[in-house]
Amino acid sequence: METIWLRLNEADSLVFVDLPLYVHFWWVTKRMIAGSFKPPEGWPEKSPILKSSINSYRTLWLCHKYLTPRYREYVDRAQNTKSVYHIRSTEEISQFFESILQMTVDS
Repeated sequence: METIWLRLNEADSLVFVDLPLYVHFWWVTKRMIAGSFKPPEGWPEKSPILKSSINSYRTLWLCHKYLTPRYREYVDRAQNTKSVYHIRSTEEISQFFESILQMTVDS
């Protein structure tokens, strides 16, 4: 976090996934429920799913309260000087990936 603003300033493109808080909470909840039966993909066996989920809820709330407003301001200002992709829904995530794939195919 100490260098986030420096790194953002150096970037020529920004992708800001700015979904509603409830979407992130739902994803954590789904991962926690599924993780009760089988570790989430990429997680080591016997990972502390419940503890990790509680930490995720806490982190999501803190980011939403303190960082997200600052990121939104930054992205609004950066649109004049950078390529900015401000993604606000799960549908836009899919569209973004499709556009990236299409650019790859066209290249």
